[in-house]
Amino acid sequence: MKAAVFAYSRQGCQTAWQVIRFLDGAEIRAYTMERFQQPGFESLPRPGRPLYGALFGWADAMIFVGSAGIAVREIAPFVKDKRTDPAVLSVDELGAYVIPLLSGHIGGANELAREVAGAIGGTAVITTATDINGKFSVDAWATRQGLFINNLSTAKAVSAQILEKAVPFWSDFPVFGAFPPGVEAGSCGKLGICISYYKKAPFDRTLLLVPPALHLGIGCRRGTSAEAIRTAVDMVLQENRIHPKAVKSVASIVLKADEDGLLAFCEEKGLTPAFYTAEQLQAVAGEFTSSQRVLQVTGVDNVCERAAMVNAESLIVKKTICSGVTVAVAAESWEVHFE
Repeated sequence: MKAAVFAYSRQGCQTAWQVIRFLDGAEIRAYTMERFQQPGFESLPRPGRPLYGALFGWADAMIFVGSAGIAVREIAPFVKDKRTDPAVLSVDELGAYVIPLLSGHIGGANELAREVAGAIGGTAVITTATDINGKFSVDAWATRQGLFINNLSTAKAVSAQILEKAVPFWSDFPVFGAFPPGVEAGSCGKLGICISYYKKAPFDRTLLLVPPALHLGIGCRRGTSAEAIRTAVDMVLQENRIHPKAVKSVASIVLKADEDGLLAFCEEKGLTPAFYTAEQLQAVAGEFTSSQRVLQVTGVDNVCERAAMVNAESLIVKKTICSGVTVAVAAESWEVHFE
């Protein structure tokens, strides 16, 4: 976790130290006014806006020890999207109240506020409707589960309906634990929640939550461009109605570890590639599309299917060829848990 902590008085610095000690292990950048300068704190520059802007993009959490108004004014120019905005807390200088101001659910500000308040002897002031009414908070829960929220406006609609009546919930995966207040099992209706790595819409208006549970296996000719690989992968995902956010990893054979196009594709998608030896791939259990030509070139009868299956449980898309690129998709086991 990366956290920026700000204090605007001597007493505020003392409270900020309590917060910093609680955040032990996090990467901390702490700031105060020049006249309150002390070890562990950097001086707030004037004007401060460039610093606040830079930290807004860097931090997972920004904690302002001072009035809520200070925090609001300083972050206002940089607020963009609840998917990416950091958690922002306001803590009064005595540490009596901890208020999550931004990214309460997806950014984890509500939970962080509760934890900080418990650590410094204060009270967390939570204002989001689902929390104060003891209802299911779909965006906070999805974030904890590592699920991609396909549509934030639909998530907002779900949260609004949960306050009035139960929302149906459908999952392609096993569900463990009792449904929380505001959610019930269902497969149809005007508005509902669906968990799948497919582009599925069982409800008239579906909030699709996508688990990162799929592994791509890729093979290609030497010198294949990133564009060709992207085109092949996009084709496979589209033809099989697989959501791109379900892709967790990319794998291939060690012969491709220096393949510029493949490496560029992975970098573009924010995926770290894994490369396996022919012996490792040949040892993967299962039935695969065997190729004598591939065996002669690589030492293993199939690259993409076996590579996809290294850390997965089932092959859901067999070897597909597109302009010299082979792509396969495998799924790891996934479970839905309600605490």
